[in-house]
Amino acid sequence: MPRILIIDDERSIRRTLQEILEFEKYDVEAVEDGIAGVNEAKSGNYDVIFCDIKMPQMDGMEVLAKLRNDGLQTPIIMISGHGNIETAVEAIKNGAYDFIEKPLDLNRILVTIKNALEKNSLIEETAVLKSQIKKQIANSNIIGESKPILAIREMITKVAASDARVMITGPNGSGKELVARQLHEQSNRKKAPFIEVNCAAIPSELIESELFGHEKGAFTSAVKTKQGKFELADGGTLFLDEIGDMSASAQAKVLRALQENRITRVGGEKDIKVNPRVVAATNKDLRQMIEEGKFREDLYHRLSVIVIEVPSLNERKDDIPLLANHFIDMLCKEHGMPAKKFTDAALKELQNVNWTGNIRELRNIVERLIILCGNTISDKDVKTFVPSK
Repeated sequence: MPRILIIDDERSIRRTLQEILEFEKYDVEAVEDGIAGVNEAKSGNYDVIFCDIKMPQMDGMEVLAKLRNDGLQTPIIMISGHGNIETAVEAIKNGAYDFIEKPLDLNRILVTIKNALEKNSLIEETAVLKSQIKKQIANSNIIGESKPILAIREMITKVAASDARVMITGPNGSGKELVARQLHEQSNRKKAPFIEVNCAAIPSELIESELFGHEKGAFTSAVKTKQGKFELADGGTLFLDEIGDMSASAQAKVLRALQENRITRVGGEKDIKVNPRVVAATNKDLRQMIEEGKFREDLYHRLSVIVIEVPSLNERKDDIPLLANHFIDMLCKEHGMPAKKFTDAALKELQNVNWTGNIRELRNIVERLIILCGNTISDKDVKTFVPSK
């Protein structure tokens, strides 16, 4: 239930407005002066605030300025029985959401509240999206200074500016997606979408619909037309993860899309022009799959103009201290925990582990250690909580 605060020194206005808004199913609090209003606004987590301009002790403009200077972004609607155009303009310039003259019009009040709540929702969604983007960018950095990682960074720098298709190979959990994201972030397409498809996670009967979309009625559950990932990634980057798990039928259609830059939705007849940059990844030996007749050789050559091989963590153990310290900082913030650290002996012990699960396993282990251990994680902690293999 949205919460509304009323700040007004006139008892009749407070009472009437509170009764009306409570009837409309809002949770309402009312205070009679500006000082109380500022204190209540800061502590009450309100969605909308009504504030009278003319009040003793602290008037409405001072309340508005105080709350805005303190960083409160809640929509504040100024009300006044002595207002004019100049007053309204000044209030809006100083951060008010709206200005309503007394006597208050019920319809105007309810519409303004509705619009203010919608603005709040948009602000929250935007903040969440910005946070997700920052987190995604922070997590997309390739951590490490070992020779294999420096070689990959150099390759990304050379290749990113082109539209050449890239095949990324490496074991599960080694960071193939991070390489793909870096290729996108350093390319001329970085402002366009980065669309990921995990070919191994999608049933073979649905992969074509996922990639190319479908028309309404194309199959039983196709209740409306749907764009596929090729269309959604138009102008950006399409990341086909675990390409080795793609069905033969889908392989043929992907090959056609790469050859002609056109796709046809499932159940459709019209060709749709698309222009994504395709980056693929696999943990399988595609050449062996070609010999076994499980992967198309012509598709392999279309996808592997550039090949980037991502090493296993066991092949880059010099990077483990950097990775472990990166994860411990990141995960402590995510969990809202105080900062923790590894001892040098603990980092050395992590380097002795056989990392069959690669970077993903290391991240999970670090998360386990920060939850189960104290502020300083020792080599004894690592030996206790990291299973031997």
